Amino acid sequence: MEAPRLAKDLQVSGTPVSRTTVACHMRKMGLRSKLSRRFKVTTDASHNYKVAPNLLNREFNQNEPVKACVSDLTYIPCKDGFLYLTCVLDLFDRKLIGWSISDHMNASHTVVPAIRMANRNRPFGEGMIFNSDRGIQYACKQTVNLLKSLKLEQSMSGKGNCWDNAVAESFFKTFKSELVYGTKLKTREQMRLYVFEYIESWYNHKRRFSALGNLTIDEFWNQYNIKKESIKNVA
Repeated sequence: MEAPRLAKDLQVSGTPVSRTTVACHMRKMGLRSKLSRRFKVTTDASHNYKVAPNLLNREFNQNEPVKACVSDLTYIPCKDGFLYLTCVLDLFDRKLIGWSISDHMNASHTVVPAIRMANRNRPFGEGMIFNSDRGIQYACKQTVNLLKSLKLEQSMSGKGNCWDNAVAESFFKTFKSELVYGTKLKTREQMRLYVFEYIESWYNHKRRFSALGNLTIDEFWNQYNIKKESIKNVA
């Protein structure tokens, strides 16, 4: 864990301490956050399906929920093969509102169930932007038709430009740094449990995000609801 997040956790728990003090103690104790590895492109864009325009245009900060979501998928090495994790993140609070984990890379096992879960957990509004890379799982008819049925605006990153989907890429960088790298290989069955606990117990509720002012998602929502209520009362 980085010093700013650890300092915030200590402050919330009632320990008055600064970020610089925490950083100093971490150096003395030989503690440091896990190092990430160089990103490897796993997108298969060698297909003949139609590519959607880049409607998101790197507008990663949204003032309201389900106005724009980003999605991507990655692989997780296991003792007995690979698992494929698909994410759907709401840009409003960076919450992982939909995800799937599968032994297969086809859209019916990856992107489609992740989108359906996201829509159940946080129903999409008509015209919401759904941004992804140009991978075949997002460009295929099954995904395109699903997004159309939900009345969403499909958006895709520019060719070979991972920065256009930087928030999703950042999630996987964080996920692999905190859970996968430096951990002994698990079986697929074990890893499924690890992923579930990481997402539903840690990431979506307890982890602090620099993009949210080092708040957890739950704390961010508490502040958001307080602001909405105060605006309502003034009006």
